[in-house]
Amino acid sequence: MKNRVVDISSDGAYLSVSRGFLSIEIDEQIIGKVAIEDMAALIIRGHGASLSVNICSRLAQANVPVVICDNRQSPASVIWPIDGHFAQGLSMQAQAVANKPLLKRLWAQLIISKIETQAQVLNACHLNGTDIASMASRVKSGDSDNIEAQAARKYWKRLMGESFTRGSREGDINGALNYGYTIIRTAMARSILAAGLHPSLSLHHQSKGDALRLADDLMEPFRPWVDYKVKRIVSEAENNSFELTPERKAILAGVLTMDMQSPIGASPMQSCMDRMAHSLAQVFMGHRKKLEIPAPPPPLMLTPSTDRST
Repeated sequence: MKNRVVDISSDGAYLSVSRGFLSIEIDEQIIGKVAIEDMAALIIRGHGASLSVNICSRLAQANVPVVICDNRQSPASVIWPIDGHFAQGLSMQAQAVANKPLLKRLWAQLIISKIETQAQVLNACHLNGTDIASMASRVKSGDSDNIEAQAARKYWKRLMGESFTRGSREGDINGALNYGYTIIRTAMARSILAAGLHPSLSLHHQSKGDALRLADDLMEPFRPWVDYKVKRIVSEAENNSFELTPERKAILAGVLTMDMQSPIGASPMQSCMDRMAHSLAQVFMGHRKKLEIPAPPPPLMLTPSTDRST
């Protein structure tokens, strides 16, 4: 099974292919090799990385998409294989014809997980999330009663204070939240592309001109962990002052390394995103009925002394 997503994040990496293996070289030293037959996708984020047309051709023969990211770490281009019998094409076709009841059921699963995670975040911050957790059981197909918004109104006031209003302003708590959301949105988009799905064919979001609507859908259960990190930063700030410094940006970027509870044990958030996207492709293909959404980290992992990702 192709399950290796190779993510090149180092600057100046040189890629080559030999005897069925992709080699990654930096400063004339080979730092890793991956069997091409095991690869689900190649994602290039590092500036100055170099690869040849021969590599692109070889990966295309193995039905491996190549995702090239811009300087914001967001996918800017995808090199898709055009062979008539590749899994990406089948997944994308199934995605395009998915019916409304299925999309609504999947959206409800995402919102239930998001609300449950919001309750977990409140509990981890020593705030009571019991009533918000109970709201998850009221979510219907497609969240027709908009329980997501009802839970959010309670959640934000309790997490950030009665005077807080979630908005789009930069340079304050909202700016930090937006920065963290951009990180997980980009990571989710890479996972979607690696799973052979089209990022603009959404389950729910319908923003015009947005090429990453599916990423906006699938990132919902992960958003509260950005909120958790921002809350921790605010709580630890001296004199209640807040500024999004490079150090704090690094803490927010570390959200992708938080260990979630997955069916195969503790896994970093980015790996869980990869598995969720692949599970969605399997749902569209009729091989499974539900998304694989990770459970939150164990409570002990979220205490100040043991939250390793901050």
